[in-house]
Amino acid sequence: MRLTLSDRSRSVRLASAFALATLLSFGLSSARAQSISSGGQKLQITREGAKTGLVTVGSGPYFVEFRSRYAWDYGHTYIVHGKVGEPLTRASVAGLSPVGDDATAWVIGHYVPVPAETGWTDGDLEDKYITSRFRVLMSKEQYDRTMAYVRDLQGRSHMWSAELYNCNAFVADIAKQMGLRVPSSTLIYPKIFINHLRMMNTNNPNADETLVSDNVKEMSNPTRDGRAMIANNVYTIGPNGQPQSRVAPANPSSTPKVTIGTVHVSSKTTSPDAAAVPSR
Repeated sequence: MRLTLSDRSRSVRLASAFALATLLSFGLSSARAQSISSGGQKLQITREGAKTGLVTVGSGPYFVEFRSRYAWDYGHTYIVHGKVGEPLTRASVAGLSPVGDDATAWVIGHYVPVPAETGWTDGDLEDKYITSRFRVLMSKEQYDRTMAYVRDLQGRSHMWSAELYNCNAFVADIAKQMGLRVPSSTLIYPKIFINHLRMMNTNNPNADETLVSDNVKEMSNPTRDGRAMIANNVYTIGPNGQPQSRVAPANPSSTPKVTIGTVHVSSKTTSPDAAAVPSR
């Protein structure tokens, strides 16, 4: 999901309407009950990155990592894959999004399906845009089998639809092929989708129970479209991985002094340069 800044306000309004419609029509059908397995044994968390929030399960030299990231709108869900320790390239990315950088296809895709692409998009390999991630380690045999499925899925995924088949649904198909439990709806924010995918397959198998409430919280999160704010130099990424305002907070110890003098009335209009800077 890639939009230009000129389309940002329209996109945010559409995203909010879409999220609200999602909640009203939420169908919490039961997801297929599955678990990550290797040799019949359920995998446990093996490590957790304190700075990146990366939770890893399984074992083996290869991996598939489920990610969500900031975008110009409500975000994007995708996977990166490869061999542990080797650098990621554009060929390491698989995800579903409308074709091209123009916002038109993305907007139309909220009404009717539009042509899709299934590879790298701008921002997928930049860590500062990641909002959630979950990595599964596996053997070469498991990896080859999963990649064969991913290539097949890419070959037959020609359309993107916000309602019928979106980036969450594409990633959910990959997760289910790997034997993972997936959230019961794909009509949620990408960050919430990956968060719940991770929780359901690690330490909180009942995470689906909070899917709606967590999605509502994300809908009102002022930084959910953080990438646009970062690009505009309004926010920067802080040590905790969240957008932080570049505007210095007011010093509470300093007491402002106000002097009231003679009031003068003027017919001059305020210069545009003197207009207040928007907070976001």
